[in-house]
Amino acid sequence: MRYWLSSRIPVPIKLKIRQVANNTTLGFARMFSQNGFLASLYYTFFNRQFYREHKAVLHGRLVYQRSVNNMQQSSALLRRNIHRLEKGLIMRPRRPVFALDYLDETISCFEKALHTPDFCREELQWANDVLEEYFSVVAEQPVISAAKRKFEQLKRPTSTEAVPYAYAELGVADCSYQQLMTLMQRRRSVRWFLQKAVDKELLNLACQAATTAPSACNRQPYQFFVMHGAEAVDVAKCAMGTIGFADNFPCVVAVVGDLSSYPAERDRHVIYIDASLAAMQFMLALETLGLSSCPINWPDIEQREQQLSKMLNLEYHQRTVMLLAIGYADPEGGIAYSQKKSHSLLFRDIS
Repeated sequence: MRYWLSSRIPVPIKLKIRQVANNTTLGFARMFSQNGFLASLYYTFFNRQFYREHKAVLHGRLVYQRSVNNMQQSSALLRRNIHRLEKGLIMRPRRPVFALDYLDETISCFEKALHTPDFCREELQWANDVLEEYFSVVAEQPVISAAKRKFEQLKRPTSTEAVPYAYAELGVADCSYQQLMTLMQRRRSVRWFLQKAVDKELLNLACQAATTAPSACNRQPYQFFVMHGAEAVDVAKCAMGTIGFADNFPCVVAVVGDLSSYPAERDRHVIYIDASLAAMQFMLALETLGLSSCPINWPDIEQREQQLSKMLNLEYHQRTVMLLAIGYADPEGGIAYSQKKSHSLLFRDIS
């Protein structure tokens, strides 16, 4: 009925209605943007665009607290605290005593991880080695001594030296600036693919490259959900901007952020930052493996959020950051020129 009515309204009248509605919305925005309290009232009574984010953040906080006691394969708390210890170990000058306010919490978390059968062995090894390094260099202090005794009584893995190291120990990168530029300029948003199944092993390799992306406190609050064939097409059609292209996507990856990695609202945007950093490395790695990709914007529209969440079986605290169409590029497929802004427009040296 809505479509039937809309199709019978002349275009000039439609544009006029749209302009009036837009002006009314802007009028409300001017009125309620004077301070934070009024803005909160506006998004409580007149606009529900932040409804899902508010609920998802709160839901994520609750799941985070449950995960502290009921660990699964990884622990955001353990990862964060071990990374904090690493930063303390490489501080110049390094303080003789540090980490007192979260040391006992870290040891308790490590102990729970040791007794969790499915816990990631590599994560456990890293935590063990960093804690061993910490106790070997830190000065004596009652809190530290008590934590050290508790740590030494645990049945721990053998050390493998997964600890901070000097920059000089990094290998030499066999890649020049021009080679990197060539790779980045070659990475274009491809929308036309050959009807050829994507090799899952190549996706695994690209994901391995993505895991090396920087992440706040090394929590890596994201996952890559992979769909192939008809399922990929259905997921792609959930997004805006795929009309006319989605039916030829052989593979789609949903990059999903996890708000249960954080105990407070202040970090609610980190999922978008960290997931985007990883997604860029994922796409560049795909290029080196003969695969092309197209990042697909995922706007915050409640109906589409519900639709995709159901298809991916997501928890409420899991939020889709973007979709990626992936496949073997059709040699005859068109590529948008997409002129990029000059670096002079984007780079501001304020020193």
